[in-house]
Amino acid sequence: MGASPPGKAIDPAAALASLQHRQPIGRLVSATEVAAAIVYLASPASSATTGTALSADGGMQGLPTRTATVRRREEKTWSK
Repeated sequence: MGASPPGKAIDPAAALASLQHRQPIGRLVSATEVAAAIVYLASPASSATTGTALSADGGMQGLPTRTATVRRREEKTWSK
């Protein structure tokens, strides 16, 4: 037996705008930027880069975790 739980409709444009607004660099990271990080790690230039993870996330890793209150506020914004 399968089930499909009810979900809420989210305006894609509003969700994208909210996501971009939360990014420390003010925009989403492009696929080209992520690919450049991968190319770097695969190249000889990264020979001294060991025991670490390179995050091409636009600074998101350095932000504090969002609280449940913030998430609820964002969900209300998206549903408008």
